[in-house]
Amino acid sequence: MADARSDVAERYATAFFELARDENSLEALEADLTALEKALADSAELRSVAQSPIFSSESKTAAFTAIAQAQGAQQLTQNLIALLGRNNRISVLPGIITAFHRMAAAHRGEVSAEAVSARPLSDEQTKALRAQIESSVGKAVNLVTSVDPSLLGGLIVKVGSRMVDSSLRTKLNRLQQTLKEA
Repeated sequence: MADARSDVAERYATAFFELARDENSLEALEADLTALEKALADSAELRSVAQSPIFSSESKTAAFTAIAQAQGAQQLTQNLIALLGRNNRISVLPGIITAFHRMAAAHRGEVSAEAVSARPLSDEQTKALRAQIESSVGKAVNLVTSVDPSLLGGLIVKVGSRMVDSSLRTKLNRLQQTLKEA
């Protein structure tokens, strides 16, 4: 089911990206989607509305349209929300946002990377990590950082399909597995 959802999100994102590019609205529409992404990240209730089958498609559409209008979203973004509502696809909006960001970054010649750390990275650490990734991939890097205290220490860095996991949690799990096998 997750694969079907991501395929649907990818198709909507591709169509929306091509429309944004054709209308020379790529930056504005990406900003709209970033604002919606932040609203989803900040509100567990909004995520619940998007994913829950209890809420009607109309109420989901109304909620997201109200948020988009309050944020001053472009008409094309509001049209996307209306289309998703009509097709009962509001639940794939987070996947659409992720795919759209990836396409926009590729269009700009950037590579998207994600770094997960046990504690928030300082600006200096983020800049150093970005520079290291850029030297490794040879392209500009759009770095998104997040915090996962369960890592205990270290980092997990994802660039495209590659992942480097130097977290303390993973190292301890490997040590535990080695001890079990010995």
